Amino acid sequence: MTREVFITGIGIVSNLGEGIEAQLAAVDAGRPGSVDAERFKPHLVHPVVPLEWERQIPKKSDQRQMEAWQRLGVYAAGLALDDAGIKEDKALLGNLHLICAAGGGERDYQVDSQVLTGLPQAADPGAFLNERLMGDLRPTLFLAQLSNLLAGNISIVHGVTGATRTFMGEEQAGVDALRIAQARIAADQGDIFLVGGSYNAERPDVLLVYEMAGLLWKGSFASVWERQAKGGGFVPGSGAAFLVLEARDHAEARGATPIARLAHVGADQVRRAPGAAGEALDGLFAKAGSFDAASGLVVSGATGIADITAEEKAVLDRRTDGARRIATGDLFGNMLEPQFPAGVALAAALVKRGDARQAAVTSVGHARGEGLALVERI
Repeated sequence: MTREVFITGIGIVSNLGEGIEAQLAAVDAGRPGSVDAERFKPHLVHPVVPLEWERQIPKKSDQRQMEAWQRLGVYAAGLALDDAGIKEDKALLGNLHLICAAGGGERDYQVDSQVLTGLPQAADPGAFLNERLMGDLRPTLFLAQLSNLLAGNISIVHGVTGATRTFMGEEQAGVDALRIAQARIAADQGDIFLVGGSYNAERPDVLLVYEMAGLLWKGSFASVWERQAKGGGFVPGSGAAFLVLEARDHAEARGATPIARLAHVGADQVRRAPGAAGEALDGLFAKAGSFDAASGLVVSGATGIADITAEEKAVLDRRTDGARRIATGDLFGNMLEPQFPAGVALAAALVKRGDARQAAVTSVGHARGEGLALVERI
């Protein structure tokens, strides 16, 4: 596991805009991203900016057959390929490994509404639910929800025909996607990978799921670090982020300009009990090696969920005290699957710009999963 891993391409879209420069501008301005407080009131959502889909998805027929989350992912993947300078290299695209972090597709809201309305009055709720699911859900709808359609559409639109795999599991899916890609390159099991994910937060069905679990922040916008006093919660954000990861020797052989070095990616998934998430993150810092807080930067994926975010803050105060700290949840909200790749993308751009020599990127999922990446200047 000795090969160096470079980040050679970044593609990102969010409520802050298209491309990494738009994200950096928001960081420099010290402003939170745009928030929609009306469409799904009382819930807040960070909506993605309008995009000219034709720039990365030329065919209207391709656009029509994709749901919003797929279009976002395909678009960001195209930006990353452009940034890495490999968009038109068919031979390289044929060997490009693809790892996606993705959730399920969008639901049939009419069926959902009928089930939720009839379930409380049903004499046998279990039988009622089974009957409606068997009778009302179309098989084609179920197939359209498969999460690996993101990878499929990236392959179709951009000609990426190497090996693909898809991870599901909210924030942790993005952590493991990067962890596997970084480890495989370091172990000489691949030369170049396209890694990332996408998420559409502007959906009543996902808001319903998280609201039933009491996980959403309501009321006026507040920083993730300030939400503890009022019960905590996260604000979902729509967007996508993809990175091109490449072995140093491979990047140098093709004359690529590296953005930053992805030195380490660690992951854990503990049983959540009071203090467990903090202990897991502390353990990831211990395994990652040295972090120089004096010249370093922290890009935190903290969600704002009560207690868990406080545990993360305590670890950061102890492990990285003195380092500049940026919370991606304050910028583009919680994008779930692509949240960690987006954090790594932002860290890489800041390191390249000279804001820090090294950056630590954290992910403590709203319900499960912990991750840590170290990004270094080349």
